[in-house]
Amino acid sequence: MARIKWVEDEDASGELAELYAKFKADRGDQPVPAILRTMSLRPDFLRAIDAASRMHFTDGALTRAQHEMIASYVSAINRCHY
Repeated sequence: MARIKWVEDEDASGELAELYAKFKADRGDQPVPAILRTMSLRPDFLRAIDAASRMHFTDGALTRAQHEMIASYVSAINRCHY
């Protein structure tokens, strides 16, 4: 059970509703990930994290797949759910 309050899709309005719609459109209508929902009370933070994530996972020196593998490995070492 989550300990962090967040805004559900049906309760989102304004900037947050726009962000949720963008996330769904970009991810093939998949639900907004819980890790992103934790910032739903601060849409400005959510928008900044989304921008940083897009930059981080853009192909550059490493491919997105390589970034994901590194992130998964570090998460496993740290026993992090995400």
